[in-house]
Amino acid sequence: VQLQASGGGLVQAGGSLRLSCAFSGHTLSNYIMGWFRQAPGKEREFVAVISRSGGRADYIDSVKGRFTISRDNAKSTVSLQMNSLKPEDTAVYYCAAKSAPYSQRIFTTTTDFGSWGQETLVTVSS
Repeated sequence: VQLQASGGGLVQAGGSLRLSCAFSGHTLSNYIMGWFRQAPGKEREFVAVISRSGGRADYIDSVKGRFTISRDNAKSTVSLQMNSLKPEDTAVYYCAAKSAPYSQRIFTTTTDFGSWGQETLVTVSS
């Protein structure tokens, strides 16, 4: 599995960014997909996850109502729409994949995910 994240950048507080993750090497619909982030000096943390079909999603409390995760299995892409960005959202963001061809569960810990893309930096200025 290869994951290619993009879409990071510098934005003012209150602004929006859309992160994209291009998935290749396998069939996306067999994978649960997640976004994680790591701020300077902090551990990597869960941000959002979406089930294989896209019917279920979950978010860390601090982004609920502001971020939306989505997927297009036909196009092998996963996105994270981030609105009303805050300086505390500043971090490097990663997309991650978990093989789960027979599950509709969602997972939220870093150790659940076996494949990781490279980072994309999001900087929110105050």
